Amino acid sequence: MHSDITEITDALIKFRDERDWAQFHNPKDLAAALSIEAGELLECFLWKEHGEAEEMRVKEELADVFAFALLLAEHYKWDVKQIVQEKISKNAEKYPVHKARGSAKKYNEY
Repeated sequence: MHSDITEITDALIKFRDERDWAQFHNPKDLAAALSIEAGELLECFLWKEHGEAEEMRVKEELADVFAFALLLAEHYKWDVKQIVQEKISKNAEKYPVHKARGSAKKYNEY
């Protein structure tokens, strides 16, 4: 059974391959593109209150962030669901509820 993530990743690969862009999608450049797109997402909020950001632009920039993240995961043949669940488990250990609830402190600042 195809997951939504696999379906989206397959569509991204098809789009990329139709344009012969795989040659540009090495891990360094995918990570750079991801960072740049994340910066463009942040720019949507620059000098504004959070509610003032143009939602359509936020949506488009967020889609770009997801796209490059999925392509980077695909390059390494990582299962996105698995690596996110692993990270949640690690964070649960670093940020136990009894210490972290309602706090923005980093785990080493408790």
